[in-house]
Amino acid sequence: MVSSQLKHHRYHTGRESRVVTALTLLKSHLFSYQGHVSAALVLGGVDVSGPHLHTIYPHGSTDTLPYATMGSGSLAAMAIFESKYREGLSKDEGIKLVAEAILSGVFNDLGSGSNVDICVITKGHTEYLRNHMSPNPRTYTQKGYSFPKKTEVLLTKIIPLREMVEVIEGGDAMEE
Repeated sequence: MVSSQLKHHRYHTGRESRVVTALTLLKSHLFSYQGHVSAALVLGGVDVSGPHLHTIYPHGSTDTLPYATMGSGSLAAMAIFESKYREGLSKDEGIKLVAEAILSGVFNDLGSGSNVDICVITKGHTEYLRNHMSPNPRTYTQKGYSFPKKTEVLLTKIIPLREMVEVIEGGDAMEE
C-alpha cells in the first residue's frame, strides 16, 4: 500500500521520494488503525538530505535515532548498540556491530529467529546479506528407517512388556 503511494508520489512530482515521506505514510496508516495492524517497523534510507533511520511503533509514533532495534529481542540488541556504537564506523565495522546485536537478540529471546540477515543501504544502492550468519541451524531428524533395496525381513517377533508394580507398605501418611 505505501509502496504504491510512494510510486504515485514520484510520478506526480517527478522527483525521488524522501525517507520522511515514507515515514509519514507509514505512521499515518498505522495511526489510523490504532495499533491493530501490530506492525513495529524500522525504516532506513538515504535521500537528498542524507541517511535516515527511524522506528515506527504500532500506534504510529516514531523515533529518529542513530541506531534502532524493534521486536522481542530488541532489549538485548540495544544493549550491544549502547555499549559499542560510535560515530564514524566503517561499513565492515557497522556490519559486524549489527550482526553482533542481532545475535544477542537471537540468543537472549526464543522468538527472535535463528539467523542474521543484514541490509546495507547506501546512496543509490541496496545490498541484502541474506543468511549472513546462521548460528543455530535447524536440524531435522531422519524419518523412519531406510533399508537398501532387496532387503528381506527375516524375523518379526513382538514381545509384550510386563508391568511390574511394587507396593510398599508402611511409611508416614501424606499431609493435607
